[in-house]
Amino acid sequence: MWPLYAAGFTTAFGAHAIAATLGAGTVTSLLVLGGLLALYDGAEVLLKPVFGSLADRVGARPVLLGGLVAFALASAVYAVADSPGWLWAARLGQGAAASAFSPAASALVARLNPAARRGRAFGSYGFYKSIGYTLGPLLGGLLVWAGGMRLLFSVLAALGAAVALWALLAVPVVPPLPKARQTVVDLARRLADRRFLGPTGALAAATAALSVGVGFLPVSGRAAGLGAVATGAAVSVLALTAALVQPWAGRALDGGRLTVRTGLTAGLAVTAAGVATAAAGAWLTQLFPTPVTGWGDVSSGVRHFPTAAHNAAGIAGVLAAAALIGAGTGLITPLGFAALATSTPAERLGQTMGAAELGRELGDAGGPLLVAAVATAAGLPYGFGVLALLLAAGALLARARLHVTFMPDP
Repeated sequence: MWPLYAAGFTTAFGAHAIAATLGAGTVTSLLVLGGLLALYDGAEVLLKPVFGSLADRVGARPVLLGGLVAFALASAVYAVADSPGWLWAARLGQGAAASAFSPAASALVARLNPAARRGRAFGSYGFYKSIGYTLGPLLGGLLVWAGGMRLLFSVLAALGAAVALWALLAVPVVPPLPKARQTVVDLARRLADRRFLGPTGALAAATAALSVGVGFLPVSGRAAGLGAVATGAAVSVLALTAALVQPWAGRALDGGRLTVRTGLTAGLAVTAAGVATAAAGAWLTQLFPTPVTGWGDVSSGVRHFPTAAHNAAGIAGVLAAAALIGAGTGLITPLGFAALATSTPAERLGQTMGAAELGRELGDAGGPLLVAAVATAAGLPYGFGVLALLLAAGALLARARLHVTFMPDP
């Protein structure tokens, strides 16, 4: 299992380490920056279902190894060439490679563990992915500071090669299972089943909230007068909380202390509470906009916190929102994948994991777009508020619908 955890760490670390450092001087055009960021995610959206189905056909292990080797080669391209044109090629290659080894690793996590241990296995897998998300911006920034983008890509090339070698030596051969012929109608019927839609919808919602937290909590923090260190710490709290909650959630599921229905419902509710906290904090920042040395003249309608009180309230709100979003998404992720693995025929695990990863990628892109669109029209508090309402509605829907599919609460 350890090479699979390392593969999860690799995709998360590589994505966030580069995304967090591209705008630090390597790329000066916002249009180019947006294109480079979208290139990686776009490749994943298009290719994850394809490679998931390929893993069912030829076996997940070859797809895992091929993806890791391709990731190492794509990273080495820029490390050797060090030119803007090759940066685009390397970023596209990394996204395509991650599209291969990420769903293959998820399928292997399911195949190598019995149903009674899948919650714990996916909790551990999610833990190491979250560690990659947490360390990516920090270590990526240090590597770029020490040796530029070439050093970062060199480290990623070495990491991909090392994990590929480790997987080659340690991950057992898991042959593909015989399966009946599947038509497009069969695939559509299976993907429209609530056993797939329920967990995948929860995973997409969790990823949307996570992406919004990473992208917009720093904006809210800066508006509250917080510096880059404080807002960066808030994002780290979000990722770290998600990492710590996932193993616990997986063990609770395996031990019968938590059901899929209760866990997904609670996770969506906690995530909604976190986004609502962010909305309240952004609204208070607008209500008490600019920190001043002394109290404002309330009689004249000018309401200001002193600087210290303003900053303390701002950091408390941002950290509370980050912790709640991290806890909610950490609860949803292992339960969602474990539920998908349990309800999917073993010979179709790769296809299901690839389709579920596609749902997560759509949430990753759709959440920030929704919040940005509403915030542009009405303000950031309303952007957070709309997402919080959607998450709360998802919690109610999960509570009402999943009892038909998954074991009800005792």
